[in-house]
Amino acid sequence: MDEKLNEKELAVELLETKQFSKLKLLLAEMNSADIAEFLSELSYETLLLAFRILPKDQAADIFVEMDSDGQEMLIRSFSDNELKAVMDDLFVDDAVDILEEMPANVVKRILRFTDPEMRRWINEILKYPEDSAGSIMTVEYVRLKKNMTVDDAIKHIRNTGPDKETIYTCYVTDLNNKLIGMVSAKDLLLSNPGDIIEDIMETNVIYFHTLEDKENVANAFDKYGFMAIPVVDDETRLLGIVTFDDAIEVLQDEATEDIEKMAAIIPSEKTYLKTGVFETWKQRIPWLLLLMVSAAFTGKIISTFEGALASCVILTAFIPMLMDTAGNSGGQTSVTIIRSLSLGDIEMKDIFRIMWKEFRVALVCGVTLGIVNFAKMMIFDSSAIASDGQSAVLVSLVVSVTLVVTIVFAKIVASILPIGAKKIGFDPAVMASPFITTIVDALALLVYFNIAKAFLGI
Repeated sequence: MDEKLNEKELAVELLETKQFSKLKLLLAEMNSADIAEFLSELSYETLLLAFRILPKDQAADIFVEMDSDGQEMLIRSFSDNELKAVMDDLFVDDAVDILEEMPANVVKRILRFTDPEMRRWINEILKYPEDSAGSIMTVEYVRLKKNMTVDDAIKHIRNTGPDKETIYTCYVTDLNNKLIGMVSAKDLLLSNPGDIIEDIMETNVIYFHTLEDKENVANAFDKYGFMAIPVVDDETRLLGIVTFDDAIEVLQDEATEDIEKMAAIIPSEKTYLKTGVFETWKQRIPWLLLLMVSAAFTGKIISTFEGALASCVILTAFIPMLMDTAGNSGGQTSVTIIRSLSLGDIEMKDIFRIMWKEFRVALVCGVTLGIVNFAKMMIFDSSAIASDGQSAVLVSLVVSVTLVVTIVFAKIVASILPIGAKKIGFDPAVMASPFITTIVDALALLVYFNIAKAFLGI
């Protein structure tokens, strides 16, 4: 880490002192991601100068690694020849990602200097829904024929490989471009030159259709350990592949989106520091308003039992503890269920098994907390309860029994809602802590006051 920091500090110093020859040599030894990070810290005036110093064979790779603001600044500053040179070296999926981040006038200029073949593929990929496998696939892959020899295949890879995003996994298609097999570079290197591809290829190929959810595709990389996964149409014709780096980006985006939804925030594609105050307000205020209005039901429940509270004021002191414990219990379950749903560990068909498990967990947790709470109240709160004219044993029992019942309710509700949300087409993450806590708070109060009426006769 220190070495990388020193490299960037040295690069800044060489740029400021205009030692461009030394800077070019230093940049040639640095990783593309580190160079992109170095460029992101430069002012507008020095960014273009530094980019022009980069080795030509690295420029496109570094450009892809940069954030959208830096890319836009460079595109606006590029000459026509510079823009064409960068675009010619980009893979199609990277070009699509860049275009999606740019304003319309910048997109028009980019497309003007993109060769017709790439423009056709860009337009094709942009037609797919944003959350589909087709939207993240690349068309630069190695295609082999089943009647090739291993020697022919290796020569083909040497000739076409420089323009492909990956050459480790090669795909075998028939005359109609239907996917019939795959072979890895390792298989080719370990086979005899005269072996036929059909004899060594793997025919049980895992693939996804273009409209498959891109999160499912990304999760498949973890499940199968692939470096790339083919994407086909309804007739199993190979259209492209999704590579490992694209899958990681999808998983990062989905994790960020889930975290934001679980915190009752409308997801944003911008990073925190690049999101303005007004935009941040727009992300947060809808859920805050909804939760505030829904919390009014809690107040309504308390006012309904105002008479009971007046005759036993000490009950009020334990309301925050009961609501917080119930909310925390529901939050634990909802996060676990949402995570399991996103990983594909559970499905709708498992709902009764999940409810039965959560019921037993809730019972054990509730009884444990109830016993501890009863002992705590008898030791520390008995005098305060007695001064209110109530039986310390009965009030402690009311609060402790309420704990058990509300924890059971909270965990059952928190296990059902995310699964139900997914079943009807909503993101389960919207049913996380803030939403569930509001529901559980109301349930806790209803249970509390009704148990108090039954035990204390108020």
